[in-house]
Amino acid sequence: MSELFRMWGNTRMVVLTAICAALYAAILIPFKVVPLIPGITEFRPANAIPVVCSFLFGPAAAWGAAFGNLIGDFFGGLGPGDLFGFLANLLYGLVPYALWEAVTDVPPVPRGPLVSAGLLAVIALAATLCATVVGWGLHLLGFHPFTVLGTVVLVNNLVVAVVLAPFLLAVLYPRVQRARLLYRDLLGPRLPPPRWRIALGTALVVVGTVAAFAAGELIAGGRWVAPWAAYATASRRLEVGLGLLPLLGLAVGGLALL
Repeated sequence: MSELFRMWGNTRMVVLTAICAALYAAILIPFKVVPLIPGITEFRPANAIPVVCSFLFGPAAAWGAAFGNLIGDFFGGLGPGDLFGFLANLLYGLVPYALWEAVTDVPPVPRGPLVSAGLLAVIALAATLCATVVGWGLHLLGFHPFTVLGTVVLVNNLVVAVVLAPFLLAVLYPRVQRARLLYRDLLGPRLPPPRWRIALGTALVVVGTVAAFAAGELIAGGRWVAPWAAYATASRRLEVGLGLLPLLGLAVGGLALL
């Protein structure tokens, strides 16, 4: 995760960040006229871009997704919820490459059922964490309930990324690899972390992400109250806000270990 900050010393990674942000924003902006929740989110065929670019360009894609989403939001009207959108898209572009690199050295190209299943699992996890952060943040701010927004963002992310990302990776990854523009070509190899860190980090990311999304649905729907957030507000803002915070912390902590 330190590469998120170290990459700013590499000119080509900075350029790739700008390219990822521009590409993401360029596809997001025209679809602002197809809202799913007016003023909050819209149909987003661009949601495959952070995933594909993550496998290609690593941390540059994470920052590119965050800034690209912010640029897209500017054309739909900026607000306090965009801070959570920035963070959610940063994680959306971070999870795929960080998790994949931690558990395997196989190229992220769908060649066989095992690799394809692994790709889909990583994409689903990234989409879930992104949706959870957006749903959590905007419920906390009192805009829309997690049960609506979290679910809509998850489906929006998941459908587009699962359909498009494997195909785009099969086409683009070999070409970017031959051009020596993969993030590992630019940043250099890294020392693999100890196995216990990989195992613990992966477990925390998976458990934290799944638990946070499930808790958001249950708490916002009034079906569960987290023991550490046993409040009783009409909108359940505090219950969702404090209830999901430690679970999201587990996921982010797991990414830091990887």
